[in-house]
Amino acid sequence: MPGLFKKFLLALLLVGGGFAFYYMAVNLKFLLEPSIDSAKTVESPIREEEWAGMVDELGKTSVAYRGRVGIYLKDLHTGKTWEYNADRLFPSASLIKVPIMAAVFEKIKLGSITLDTQIKLTRKGRVGGSGSLKWVREGTSLSVMEIIYKMITESDNTATKMLIDYVGMDYLAMTFARLGLEHTNITPEGMSLTSGRVKNENFTTAREMAGLMERIYQGELVNRDASEFMLDVLKHTKSRSRLRKGLPLGWEIGHKTGLLRKSCHDVGIVFSPRGDFVIAVLTSNVPDYRSAKNFIARVAKLTYRYYKIDSEYAGSAEAGRAG
Repeated sequence: MPGLFKKFLLALLLVGGGFAFYYMAVNLKFLLEPSIDSAKTVESPIREEEWAGMVDELGKTSVAYRGRVGIYLKDLHTGKTWEYNADRLFPSASLIKVPIMAAVFEKIKLGSITLDTQIKLTRKGRVGGSGSLKWVREGTSLSVMEIIYKMITESDNTATKMLIDYVGMDYLAMTFARLGLEHTNITPEGMSLTSGRVKNENFTTAREMAGLMERIYQGELVNRDASEFMLDVLKHTKSRSRLRKGLPLGWEIGHKTGLLRKSCHDVGIVFSPRGDFVIAVLTSNVPDYRSAKNFIARVAKLTYRYYKIDSEYAGSAEAGRAG
């Protein structure tokens, strides 16, 4: 029954398209089955020879791309990892919104604010670019929960600025360090939406972004309740390009994209029939955004070829021979 009830609530969310349904689902989550299941049974985990073939193809694909590339991949069942320039610094673009979300939950854990805390939208807080809040009437109050939801699912820049202004840039920088982020930083200049270079950029790495996703998956980022909430929000990201485009529609993914200053990224948790995995694909100095998005989609499609169940793989191979 709990599983059916959860599906019913999510169906309401999809049909209604509104935040009210999501709010109801989150507040009733303790009546539902947990969204994080670290004891998931994997009947047919990826085999050593398959893993070797996959990472060989991933390496060749990464070398061939004309921009800079950083990738970190980890099978969350077997623990196998593969990395390519995983510690190279990349402008974080909207990936910065993931550690901002975690830092806000740290403040909630301390009791300073709650998910119901109201923040008023001001003229100063309105920012262009992604998201729908820039069109909301000045003076409108929104809950922290709704602002987080907008910041992640729509990559809403106004929502992001509202949270930054509320908790403070100094708090975020300090909390990033407390979260164990050695390379991921945040600066006022780095939050600029200009397409040109900035003096003090926000940077991150594929390893650190993947690490945040893994901790969310394991229920260890801030605490289990916060991790479950963050994972639910990431699963509702509206982007259908990049990682999402390279995976079949039946597969679930919780992810966050980023695109700014010739950088294009996607980092997420993929729930596959042969084991869940974390993948972070970061690019910079890209020739154009379309090629970068297509490259990330190709990376995702490569993982799909190896993580789909054997019957699917055999069927596609047979079809290829027949064609």
